[in-house]
Amino acid sequence: MSFNHRFGAVLACAVFLTLQGCAHYPVNEPLSPGQTTTPYRFNPQANSNNTDSLFVCLAFSGGGTRAAALSYGVLEKLKATRITWKGAEKSLLDEVDCISSISGGSFTAAYYGLFGDRIFQEFRDRFLDVNVQSTLIRQLFNPVNWVRLASPYFSRIDLAAEYYNDHVFEGKTFASLAEPSRRPFVILNATNMVNGERFEFTQEQFDFLVSDLNSYPVARAVAASSAFPFLLSPITLKNYPHTNFVLPKDYDMGLGDYDDNRRRYYWAKNRAIYMDDTKLPYLHLMDGGLADNIGLRPIEAAYRRTSGFIRKLMNEGKIEKFVVIVVNAHTIDTDEISDDESPPGLFTVASKTATIAMENYSVETIETMKELRTERVKAQKNIAACQKKLDQCPGATPLPKFATAIDPYVIEVNFEALKDPVRRNLFLSLPTSFSLTKEQVQTLVDVGPQLLEESPDYKDFIQELTAP
Repeated sequence: MSFNHRFGAVLACAVFLTLQGCAHYPVNEPLSPGQTTTPYRFNPQANSNNTDSLFVCLAFSGGGTRAAALSYGVLEKLKATRITWKGAEKSLLDEVDCISSISGGSFTAAYYGLFGDRIFQEFRDRFLDVNVQSTLIRQLFNPVNWVRLASPYFSRIDLAAEYYNDHVFEGKTFASLAEPSRRPFVILNATNMVNGERFEFTQEQFDFLVSDLNSYPVARAVAASSAFPFLLSPITLKNYPHTNFVLPKDYDMGLGDYDDNRRRYYWAKNRAIYMDDTKLPYLHLMDGGLADNIGLRPIEAAYRRTSGFIRKLMNEGKIEKFVVIVVNAHTIDTDEISDDESPPGLFTVASKTATIAMENYSVETIETMKELRTERVKAQKNIAACQKKLDQCPGATPLPKFATAIDPYVIEVNFEALKDPVRRNLFLSLPTSFSLTKEQVQTLVDVGPQLLEESPDYKDFIQELTAP
């Protein structure tokens, strides 16, 4: 080889390494004043095969492939369950209106949201039966990626997001989820490292960044939702200048509720922090399970808040039956730290610190949702009883009442409901990883429908649904 050829090869290599060393994660784009595309918000106009009167929300928990497979099995069961509602025969899955998900559950939620029934032909080959963990580790041994990872603006989570984008989600952005009359409305959840609060990938949340969610890759949102600390690095988003930003009315009112409604005050405050973009030009997102490992908080918020999409439909009298199905893939870690007198190491302490609080908070969240259901039923009965008495008194002032009496259900799918202790312990001991065997995946897919069918709340719901 001549000197010129050798010099050219060395120069080309140097340029390549320099460019790779400047690798940068995809930056979320700003909102443009004349934007005409449909933003990714809940669309109150249901499609022809979905009615708001039977309003079904699913919550998919975190837990790696274990959670993704259990959620997939529940979707299969809902698909196979035939119902007749408002004179039309359909699948119960057709009536699912929203899915809120965390970590591993976000893979199933996002795939179904993007591709619908294709999930039942493709998802296992693309994700569930793939050793994703080994694939991501192999990427770290690729010399090209060594140089890319040398950049301060490109990290392990970006490699993972690229893989998900190319091999699982077909490069789709949120524009595909924002198509008119599309159901279900999928809420992918992460955790903001600044305040430890839940961050949801909806345009309502991105409005506070003055950013366009439609152009953002779904794979990166899923990567943020499943970025467990230490194993993966955070996903970064840019917070744009709030020059023409106007704080929505309910948030403005919430900031004045410190004394009267502390929950509403902190809800508004945790969104309002993004308005000071000079102090918060960037935010970094980690695993959604750090704030809510069940995925139920967005559904609870939409039910509680006067501006929530569920509350609005309730106030308009459109919802007759409100159903929440929680797919909880939590496990119980084997206690090994109590066997040793010496304290556990740094990684064990960090992992326990994240997961113990996560599981305790999950139980409280589910119980809170059940209490809300009970309160609604009780309030409806009290108002009906009081109104009946008033009706017997001429000239009495009518009581305020709900637009429609709603029949609410909270149904949980949980390994701890298994009667056989051997099977129960088998599922509760499954690892939280992205590398389960095909046999383990199959058992998870099979147990989901069983747990749903055996749930007393689900039995009550189906019985009421099919009653004359």
